[in-house]
Amino acid sequence: MVEGTSEELKDRNFITALARGLDVLRCFREGDTALSNTDLSKRTGLPKATVSRLTHTLCKLDYLEVDNRTGTYRLSAGVMLLGFGVLASLDIAERARREMLKLRNGPNSYVVVALGERHGMNAVYLATETSREQVSLVARVGTGLPLFRSAMGRAILTAMDEDERAQAFETARTQDSDTEEFRQSSFNTAQEEMDRLGFCTGYGDWRPDVNGISVAFKSVIDNRVFGLNVGGPSFHLTPKELETVYGPMLVEAGKNLSLA
Repeated sequence: MVEGTSEELKDRNFITALARGLDVLRCFREGDTALSNTDLSKRTGLPKATVSRLTHTLCKLDYLEVDNRTGTYRLSAGVMLLGFGVLASLDIAERARREMLKLRNGPNSYVVVALGERHGMNAVYLATETSREQVSLVARVGTGLPLFRSAMGRAILTAMDEDERAQAFETARTQDSDTEEFRQSSFNTAQEEMDRLGFCTGYGDWRPDVNGISVAFKSVIDNRVFGLNVGGPSFHLTPKELETVYGPMLVEAGKNLSLA
């Protein structure tokens, strides 16, 4: 549930009703076709009566549509239009494609490459290049990786300016079940890896069967922070291969994109 950080709660311009409506839309995850008011209430932590008013409003605005037979809701065309607007403005994904393909077409055919950006407590995939194998790790646009428990998330944290990173830690205190000690240790390890290797590692921490490494870079156009990672099934992609073969390639790709 997005109740707002302490800074937001002090902000007289922060509109809680709007935040709650967006929170309802964020409840729809990969694999969800329809959700009831009860489902949405559980996921947001909001009272069912509040959720009912929000879903009614979102239906009126064409962001949700209701199945009158089951009483469940699914995302409507209005959300798609918002998404298309974001993708249309996100030319970084197109500029990153050449670098991503170079990484994907490297020596290991099981490698998956993804570009992501922080959203709340996740690093969300904006573009992906799937492996050359039919059976491999599935990476889809919109997939969210935990900020403090993934190579991409931690890499993004290291590239943030101090104020932005402090805000991420503040948000985590109200939305993340991990301890402050864990988050600080996770960040410190990531910063040490970034200084020593030029990238962050993630071996089985996001998923036990996945290995990956990630760099982060800032767009020269608008200073947004993006993460770029290489990963794959742990039984086909070892830490040694990632660090010795793909590490230098990934660092070079990050440098090229930071100039884009």
